[in-house]
Amino acid sequence: MGTSKVRPITRLGTGLAALALTATALSAPATAETVRATQHSTLACGDGTANAEAVLSGSTWTARNGSRTVYTGTSMLSAMQAAVSSLTAGRTSKQRVVVRGSGTMSAGSRLSLPSYTVLDVCGTVNVTGSGSGDQAVVYARGVTDVEVQHLTVTGGPLYGIFVRNGVNITLGQIDMRLSSGLGIRIDNHGDRSVRTRNVRIDNVYVSGTSTHGVETYGVDGLTVGTVVARNTGHSGLLLNDTVNATVNTVDAQGAGTGTGYAAFRMANRNGRIGSGYPTNIRVGQVIARGGGRGVFCVSESGGAVIDRVDIAQTGNNAILIENCYNVNIAAQSGSVTGPGDIRLAARSEFPNTADIIIQNLRVTNSAIRESPCGVNTTFRNNTLVNSAQSIC
Repeated sequence: MGTSKVRPITRLGTGLAALALTATALSAPATAETVRATQHSTLACGDGTANAEAVLSGSTWTARNGSRTVYTGTSMLSAMQAAVSSLTAGRTSKQRVVVRGSGTMSAGSRLSLPSYTVLDVCGTVNVTGSGSGDQAVVYARGVTDVEVQHLTVTGGPLYGIFVRNGVNITLGQIDMRLSSGLGIRIDNHGDRSVRTRNVRIDNVYVSGTSTHGVETYGVDGLTVGTVVARNTGHSGLLLNDTVNATVNTVDAQGAGTGTGYAAFRMANRNGRIGSGYPTNIRVGQVIARGGGRGVFCVSESGGAVIDRVDIAQTGNNAILIENCYNVNIAAQSGSVTGPGDIRLAARSEFPNTADIIIQNLRVTNSAIRESPCGVNTTFRNNTLVNSAQSIC
């Protein structure tokens, strides 16, 4: 039987401006990789040396590589692609393209990045029209060492950024204020026998998607600074079949309203390594207001620790743990305010929920429910304010 004890809880700040500064202050100890992330985040868009540029003057785009002009015309996409294509063929170290100016492109088209390419877009890409398949503003498949330092997207892309089967992928400062589509998708579905590896995402602001803000599937080695999601159709950040991940902050408002999706969701054996669930998914904090759920773990996922949660006014469960294993919620502190409840559950087609810790929470106008009984579940140091508890 779990226990409930009184302990003061410090509420988490929700200021967006403050969160924008936390992307590289990851909860894990500083490493060379996080130091590089900090250095990149301090550079203004376009700073530094470029191997090629695409520049808008009046209504004319011009792409140049050194003294060579490789494109002149009215198409932003053509100028960007020409600049990328002008880089050294067969290169084995990164070369950089800077884009200076704003323009439009069709949802039925994409900018394709090959290996060893750095893209820095100092302007806004507005996506118009319609398309199908895996078209994206920025697309990369079967690549290594690809970096997008800055990118701002508006309109309705199918995907803002789409990466499939990549190694050493870095996304810096990404701003997507969309009317439809999916913000960022990184997966391994070209060859699921080989994981996409070593992905770093510094700061993402994403709003208005018809589906997820940021989604991974089949990734090994993920570092995320801050995902700020506003009124996304589905999850703010969704991790599928992803292992060895560190996330600093998920801050979501209105993520998945009217659905079962969540500000932060883990699914499809996320965190499963071999046949077990060693702790390998580490999340600093999840902030959720409104929307569907706050935190949702489902379909044989686990191996996760979330240090702090601040969840309120969700339309569905504030937290739902369903057929998950070795999950620690609010390892440091947290608060949940209803009407959404905290639920441990299980479906019969998967092994029962096991090794779950729900702790250090101030639960207000809500409830904690365990049904059916899990295996080795722990409830401790939770403060109930006008809230019921039904546990095994």
